[in-house]
This record gives sequence, C-alpha cells and structure tokens, in this order.
Amino acid sequence: MPLIPEEPQIHESAQGPRATPASGRTAPTPRPVPGPRPAAPSRPGRPGPLRPAPPAQRTPRDAAPAHPGPSGPAAPAAAASPQIQLIPASAEGALDAAEEAVDLLLESGRAPGDVLVLTTGAQHPWAEHELSFGEASYWAQHDAGDDVFYADAAVASRAATRPVVVVAVNGGPASAAATALPLAHSRAGALLIVCGDPQQINSVLGAGV
Repeated sequence: MPLIPEEPQIHESAQGPRATPASGRTAPTPRPVPGPRPAAPSRPGRPGPLRPAPPAQRTPRDAAPAHPGPSGPAAPAAAASPQIQLIPASAEGALDAAEEAVDLLLESGRAPGDVLVLTTGAQHPWAEHELSFGEASYWAQHDAGDDVFYADAAVASRAATRPVVVVAVNGGPASAAATALPLAHSRAGALLIVCGDPQQINSVLGAGV
C-alpha cells in the first residue's frame, strides 16, 4: 500500500522537470525554423538545382528562358482576374465609402490615374461639375489618364481599363448594380472595390462576375 502512493509522486516529479526543458526546446524550434525556412527554400530550391547543373555544360542560357517562358502566361492570368474587395455601406453612404477607399489607395502609393470610380445612382460631384463644361472636355480628362476619373456606371463601357476600379452602389434602378458590377469587373486590371449592400453585391458577384 505505501508503495502505490510513492510511485505516482516519483512519476510526477519525473514529468515535472522533463516538461519544462521540453517546452523550452519546442517553443523556439517549431515557430522560427519550420515556418519561415521551409517555405522560403521550397521556392528557390527548384531553380537552385537548375542553375548549378547547367552552368557546367554552358546551359544557363537554356535555363534562363525556361523561367520567363512560364512566368509570361502566369502574369496575364493573374491580371485577368482582379482581386475583389467589399466595403459594406448603405446606399446613402456608399459614395462616402468610395471616397475613403480612394484616399487610402492614394495614400498607399497608387497613382491617381490608376483609379476609376463608378456610381450606380447619383453622380459624383466632380463628374457633375466637369460635365457642365461638355462631354468632350470631360472625356478628354479620362483619356489623359493622369487623375482619378469619376463616371456614371451607365457609361462605364466607354471607360478604359484601369488597375483599380471602385464602384459605389449608391442607388439607381434595381438592375443598376447587376449591370455595373460585371462591367466594372472587366475594367479592373488588378483590384475591384465595391461599396454597398453586401447581400445585393454578393448576389451579383456570385451570379457570374
């Protein structure tokens, strides 16, 4: 009987000191070593063996075109499907949300000429002001491509492709968003930002955008 309680005490004391060094060793090793190291070498590991092997036979030139060959088609594939970001907003606040998105884009280093802003309801004040001088001068600024351009989604088909397209679903007919979002998606080179009601936007985006 006295041997039975002593055995668990010995086991616990044996587990105690082992658990502390084990935890001390495991904490640093799994986080820094497996995380960054395997991920980084996995990519360069493939080109690595290709470079040392061919230089001995004077084939580094063959290895060089091999890399640009696949990278060429990969780039257009990524550009063909822009990233989509949804900013929840009411119809009344969609235009303000779009303005904030534009400000963040410019602050992050985007050139003003990279951004196209479309509205489904009331036009942006800038667009109304510029259109008061005539459509010729209004679209001339679009063609110049040196500043953020604001347009009604109804005429977005006339707009050229830009790296970033921001859509403010700020009202308009029920079919406005269904028409504007696919068109905006086709005009966005890298990023499409949609500000509006999430349910309405998701229903359109899930329908084939």
